[in-house]
Amino acid sequence: MKTLNDYLAMPYTIEVIPDEDAWFVQIKELPGCMTEVDEWEEILPAIQDAKRLWIELALERGRAIPEAVGVPR
Repeated sequence: MKTLNDYLAMPYTIEVIPDEDAWFVQIKELPGCMTEVDEWEEILPAIQDAKRLWIELALERGRAIPEAVGVPR
């Protein structure tokens, strides 16, 4: 069984979509794992926080967590 740190170390696909005055950011493999930031420099810290919270909640609830694309199973 993988731990939180195992999942956090996986190279998940981060999608960045520019919005009018902000950036919409999501992790492709984790449905609903998303955030929005005002500055480009905020993207990585914000999506890392969202990813950690998403995975922590999935682990607590016993939900399946998709692995990153391209990671051997």
